[in-house]
Amino acid sequence: MGQLGNRFEDVAGKAKETTGKATGNRGLEREGKADQVKAQAKEAVDGAKDKLGEAADKVKDAFKR
Repeated sequence: MGQLGNRFEDVAGKAKETTGKATGNRGLEREGKADQVKAQAKEAVDGAKDKLGEAADKVKDAFKR
C-alpha cells in the first residue's frame, strides 16, 4: 500500500474512532481502532523491509570490493 496509503488508513481509522465515540457507536469506534492498528503494523513491516533492503545492499557492496 505504501507509506501514504498507510497514513491515510491511520487517519481514516482515527476519524471512525472519533465519530464512533461522538455518536455512541461502539462498533464504529472499535473498527476505527482496528484500522489504526492495521495501518501501524503495515508501516512497521514496510520499515523493516526498507532496513533489510539497505542491509542487503551493504552486503553486496562489501563483496564487490
